Amino acid sequence: MTDQEHLDTLLTKALGTAGRITALTGAGISAESGIPTFRGPEGYWTVGSQVYQPQEMATWAMFTRNPKAVWQWYLYRLGVCRKARPNAGHNALVELEQAFPERFTLVTQNVDNLHLSAGQRIANTYQIHGNIEYVRCADGCRRDILPMPPAIAPRTRNQQISAAEWSMLRCKHCGGLLRPHVLWFDESYNEDYYRLESTLAAARETTLLIIVGTSGATNLPLQVFAEVVRHGGVILDINIEPNIFAQTLEKYPLGATLRQLGTRALPWLLRRVSRITRQMSS
Repeated sequence: MTDQEHLDTLLTKALGTAGRITALTGAGISAESGIPTFRGPEGYWTVGSQVYQPQEMATWAMFTRNPKAVWQWYLYRLGVCRKARPNAGHNALVELEQAFPERFTLVTQNVDNLHLSAGQRIANTYQIHGNIEYVRCADGCRRDILPMPPAIAPRTRNQQISAAEWSMLRCKHCGGLLRPHVLWFDESYNEDYYRLESTLAAARETTLLIIVGTSGATNLPLQVFAEVVRHGGVILDINIEPNIFAQTLEKYPLGATLRQLGTRALPWLLRRVSRITRQMSS
């Protein structure tokens, strides 16, 4: 059996059920839109004479020590994200959702808002690491998730936050600081902000898991993957680099790996899915 025949067999098996179709995306799909990967050179940040890694900047501990430096970093990243546009991979996932509106779930680690910009439905999109376009009270006086204040402009790497802008980054209810609505490295997943239980519930119903551009470096994606393996769902890994998912799929009979960019693999996959569903309905 060829690789394509094997993949078609797996897709036919998964699509022939009423189970959920879940896409799990990471930084790789956004890199094709020009957003540097989080752990790449663009993520490093200088505060005074000290150079910090992303894993140090994106923490509650750093925010409590130097909130203005953290906000400058995130507003710079916001500018990078806003310049980017959804690519063919994002668009193919929107079409996949449109083909299976009651079965589709998107679980994304990306905070760049590109999936929603492409047209993905918010109800079907679980942003498990948050969204850089939103803020919330750092002191937790309210649990509301609010849009970024419109007068706060993205900035260049070394552009400072003005006094007027800093005043806009304060909670209107308690006067405390606002924070970016993102999951930091020293924080945990929860349902209210990061759809923990919803994501795991979707994983339990998933008969086709499509992994795109993520290496499995965080906990919740690994839990999703493990759950789909546990109950015998079909898994397709689309990544240009070897990763922990591909290592397991080498021995998993219901898995396949495509060493391709999402902009190429996802439109191709959409065509295969469309062809198979037509054949199944004829």
